[in-house]
Amino acid sequence: MIELDDIDRRLVRALADDALQSAGALGRRFGLSQPATWRRIRKLEAAGVLRGRRLRLNAQSLGFGVTVFLGVKLATKGRVSLEDFERAVSAIPEVQQVEHVLGLYDYRLRVVARDLPDFERVLRRRIMTLPGAGEVEANVLLSEERLPGPL
Repeated sequence: MIELDDIDRRLVRALADDALQSAGALGRRFGLSQPATWRRIRKLEAAGVLRGRRLRLNAQSLGFGVTVFLGVKLATKGRVSLEDFERAVSAIPEVQQVEHVLGLYDYRLRVVARDLPDFERVLRRRIMTLPGAGEVEANVLLSEERLPGPL
């Protein structure tokens, strides 16, 4: 684990809010030069604290008005490998996130769809036909708040 000083924590928070900020702008904000800021960012990346920068798409603006979290229990543990299930589920474009979890279900999926009938189509034709897919529980997202992390 890397030791983070106050400036490192402030950089991480600022980049979590907007990963497209330049090192120069961040440096001015935190009283550092652009090269010093860039070195700190590179150090955080090398340590694994920062893992790339990506855009967060607004699914609703792109026509996907429904987000559903699915709990999936594998029906045939041992007969179907976890890798086979993960590879197959990851190939479904509507599945935005795949998490292998401990608890009542084996996997938690974040699925987007245009509307509920579209979600039903994805569920019946794509997800329920996956190798090893068994019991499924769906939770429709009503609203979402992005909270800052522990830093």
